[in-house]
Amino acid sequence: MPDEKPAFRPFVPDAEGQAELTFLPVLLGAVLGIVFGASSVYLVLKVGLTISASIPVAVLAITLFKAFGKTTILQNNIVQTTGSAGESIAFGVGFVMPALLILGYDIDAVRVMTVGVFGGLLGILMMIPLRRAFIVKQHGELKYPEGAACADVLIAGEKGGPMGKLLFAGFGVGFAFQYAVQGFKLLKDGVELKLYGTNLAGQAVGLKAGVLASEMSAPMLGVGYIIGPRIAGIMVAGGVLAYLIITPLIAYFGEGLAAPLAPETKKLVRDMSVKEIRTSYVLFIGAGAVAAGGIISMLQALPVIVAAVLGGLRDLRSAGDGTGAGRVRRTERDLPLSVVVGGSLGMVLALMALPQLGLGFTGGGLAGALMILLFGFLFVTVSSRLTGEIGSSSNPISGMTVATLLLTCLALVGLSEVGVIGLGKETKLLALTIAGIVCVACSNGGTTSQALKTGHLLGATPRAQQYAILIGSLTSALFVGLVLIAVNLVGTIYSKNGLPNATVDVNRLTDTGKVQAGQYADDPATYRVLNIGAREKIDPTMFTAAPGQPLDVKPGRYLIDDAGRFAYLCDPAINGQLTQRDDGVAVTRFDAPKTQLVALIIDGIFDRNLPWDLVLIGVLIAIGLELAGVPSLPFAVGVYLPISSSMPIFLGGALRRAVDNIRRAPADESDSSPGVLLSSGYIAGGAIAALLATLLGFSESLEARFDLGKSLLGGVTVFNVPWAQSSLPVALLFAGLALVLFVVGVRKAKGPV
Repeated sequence: MPDEKPAFRPFVPDAEGQAELTFLPVLLGAVLGIVFGASSVYLVLKVGLTISASIPVAVLAITLFKAFGKTTILQNNIVQTTGSAGESIAFGVGFVMPALLILGYDIDAVRVMTVGVFGGLLGILMMIPLRRAFIVKQHGELKYPEGAACADVLIAGEKGGPMGKLLFAGFGVGFAFQYAVQGFKLLKDGVELKLYGTNLAGQAVGLKAGVLASEMSAPMLGVGYIIGPRIAGIMVAGGVLAYLIITPLIAYFGEGLAAPLAPETKKLVRDMSVKEIRTSYVLFIGAGAVAAGGIISMLQALPVIVAAVLGGLRDLRSAGDGTGAGRVRRTERDLPLSVVVGGSLGMVLALMALPQLGLGFTGGGLAGALMILLFGFLFVTVSSRLTGEIGSSSNPISGMTVATLLLTCLALVGLSEVGVIGLGKETKLLALTIAGIVCVACSNGGTTSQALKTGHLLGATPRAQQYAILIGSLTSALFVGLVLIAVNLVGTIYSKNGLPNATVDVNRLTDTGKVQAGQYADDPATYRVLNIGAREKIDPTMFTAAPGQPLDVKPGRYLIDDAGRFAYLCDPAINGQLTQRDDGVAVTRFDAPKTQLVALIIDGIFDRNLPWDLVLIGVLIAIGLELAGVPSLPFAVGVYLPISSSMPIFLGGALRRAVDNIRRAPADESDSSPGVLLSSGYIAGGAIAALLATLLGFSESLEARFDLGKSLLGGVTVFNVPWAQSSLPVALLFAGLALVLFVVGVRKAKGPV
């Protein structure tokens, strides 16, 4: 039988020469990749997921290029290829790297950007030898649903269509709404309904500690619309369990306790706020559920993973690298295998040479490099094939990252048993680095295979696409790392409240360099840094408690003066506990649910220092859901997140259900329907607005100048409630946002996309 199905004909014939890899498409693709990568950082830190950017980037390419004159379909394809890398790199970096804060490290620029750049480039290089095996030989067998839909969008755009206007409109509306809320502070950022209170006789009534809340968020509404009603409903169900069942139960049964309930050591349950109950108890239950859900999803995919590995290696052996003498047609030109192998080995050697990453050229570093190559190629192969079978959105990157982390931690523990390495904080950093690079690589490998499938259907030159996505991956990784660092830096709170009443032996501080306090501390002095991981065991010999008082040092990041006194608590923006600065100004917090999964696995294996009762409750919740036939991972994310974050996603999913019931559109139109495109605009515009509003914090004077809510509406009331505290204006505008999405969603697409 012939290698290729003779019936297949690309849209652009092999013999036809068209402009393809030119400067303007690559530049536009890189810019769009940065935009969608930045918005994806916001999403993954807020709710632990991202949305594929290929189709929105393709639509924007078609629309924007109309302003620059006629372009070819292959140039438009270069734009979507270059721009598609941003979202996949943002997911990998945002998933793994914030765990540094939990483990007691800073989010260092070199570390974060190097993991993003090298992981992204490795994913592309390792996928190139698989292109012919998966995309050419198995054309018609591996469907690549998003890649095929993106090709349809580009082909339809060649014939003309109005849908790009929806993306621009959605971007503008989402940006305006979100910036009005977070930048100008013209509207309250959410609504909240307490389900408890007191009656006229002063008696407690209602569901104690039960709070129903929702953020007013354009990006979250768009996410819910795109992921659909089932997953959105499962996520909010997790929030209902955590915050309307478990939290009230803890408050109810803890009401009469005369001593703190472990793991809390200071406050009585009856004196704790809803947020404190969540921090002390519910987060551990949620983290256990997320960990179990991730492992279960990996185990469920294990037969497919094994089949993908075996099938991929078999097809790779039979396909060759596609660069031999008989394989020189334009649509079969890949980067040479020598570049792939040499580039991969060179980057791993460069990783070992960077001391910030915890590898080095010692026994542990060599083992880490080998694990990066082994797990990287294994899971890039799996990701590339699964993208073809079930699509990019359903690709279990989280499960593959969990598998990598488990295998890595167990291997490092094994090496410590035979004396090759020691177990310590540096070993945790090594495990995190390996998991981060592999996560970014397999995420970007799947995206690369999807982009190359689009190119195969269009008749693109593979080598041109591979150069384009390498450039897009490099630019996106650099900016995604900067966004992550900036978001955490601006949102970090330097607080003097509740500091430990003890002194530190400064000679034992590992951070010997001195730093200044944050931009809001207004303190010119310099300090030493003390980092204690979230579940790190406190060494009591390092501290001297105040006379007659017990040692009360808790995990966290502290600034220590020259006398060894605690000067500031540095509470990070990601997974931080404080919601406002000492001057009372509120700041944005990011819960990063899947980051907790990474830290939980590392701490659980290396330290075994967790409140296991609570973690195991979460594990059993996930197992019970799977036994009932309910996907446990989205439910577990809902348990971990505040219900206010999952509620707008649920509202978007409910809106999608209503639209689908009315519209009854064919399934093959769903990825490029009017509602999905408008939702993509909501996500990109709203997330960029939220990031810009957050980054305003670099300048206190600018932040105050843009606070129009205080300067223009400070004395305005709504039904005797101050405007800044009223939920009515923002609820009405959010309802208008949903109404626009509903009206657009039920429309039939007029002509091709």
